[in-house]
Amino acid sequence: LWAQSRFDGKKFGICGKTIESLRRNVLSEILPWLEGLGACWTEKRSENLLTVRFLGRENRYYIFGGRDESSAGLIQGITFAGVLLDEVALMPRSFVDQACARCSVAGSRLWFNCNPEGPNHWFYKTWILEAEKRKCLRLHFTMEDNPSLTEDIRERYRRLYTGVFYRRYILGQWAQAEGRVYDFFGPEMVADVPRGQFEKWYVSCDYGTVNPTSMGLWGKKGESWYRVKEFYFNSREAQRQMTDEEYAGELKKLAGDRPVTAVIVDPSAASFIEVLRRKGWRVQKAVNDVLSGIRLTSDCLKDGRIVICQGCEDCIREMDEYVWDLSSETKDRVKKEHDHAMDDMRYFVSTVLGKRGKGFTACAVERRK
Repeated sequence: LWAQSRFDGKKFGICGKTIESLRRNVLSEILPWLEGLGACWTEKRSENLLTVRFLGRENRYYIFGGRDESSAGLIQGITFAGVLLDEVALMPRSFVDQACARCSVAGSRLWFNCNPEGPNHWFYKTWILEAEKRKCLRLHFTMEDNPSLTEDIRERYRRLYTGVFYRRYILGQWAQAEGRVYDFFGPEMVADVPRGQFEKWYVSCDYGTVNPTSMGLWGKKGESWYRVKEFYFNSREAQRQMTDEEYAGELKKLAGDRPVTAVIVDPSAASFIEVLRRKGWRVQKAVNDVLSGIRLTSDCLKDGRIVICQGCEDCIREMDEYVWDLSSETKDRVKKEHDHAMDDMRYFVSTVLGKRGKGFTACAVERRK
């Protein structure tokens, strides 16, 4: 209706994850409704082109599927007066950026809709959180806004979901829902930094050059270790890389004048380890068994042997975004995304709290008749 009332003889884009899903979920609903208003339309399926005549105007609507990164090339070169991206969170960013760049006609607009994904999704960070900056109108719907659901069905869904699933499916919030590694962890487990003296200090570090670098400062008080401060640097977001010397300087700032027992470092960070040793730090190469480390970290979080404190924002954020790779055939593999604070936390737990006690030997006797 917006396009037909504003333009005549222009081109528009209608995009979905696939052309098939777009026809099923969007066009099959909209076109009969338009007919009821008196519109006429024709479709050339071979060209994925829809022509609509309404309100004395005729415009062309091209249909695209944004399945993967290669889809961006399909939309290059065309000029739109507007584009609709249906379920935009399912499309690769390169395709969405290219579709937006095609809208160069004066008065053109971008239209998006989607269900929420995880809180670190690029669309959430780029468009939802920056809606005011981008002069966007954002409409946030919850399950209560769905007119097709009866009250009995709504009540069933309220009972069906809890925790993060309730936030995402019922409240429409951008919360990580599927496959969270630490799915038991919530805001109520984040504590204030305890007052008074700490008995011992460690720093754990997951080192990266292109990937982010994460460091955590851990202090022991009573029976618990507290992550009291952290350093986190993402070179992609900062659009520059830091040197080993600069990272060593940040570690010194993080530790301050505290007597750090050792710095536990990603064992693959050979150059950084050498720089730290030259500067007088005692370095321990981290124990890096991922699955056993995750199990031990889960136990320590649940029973309070480690506690995440207020101010460790990137660690808390990654707790919500660190997920199992559900596409993996083994099902016992985590995604290598949003895992840098998670890795440095796991290094600390596996190396300091996972120390083995005294061993034992088991023998078997062969029995013979």
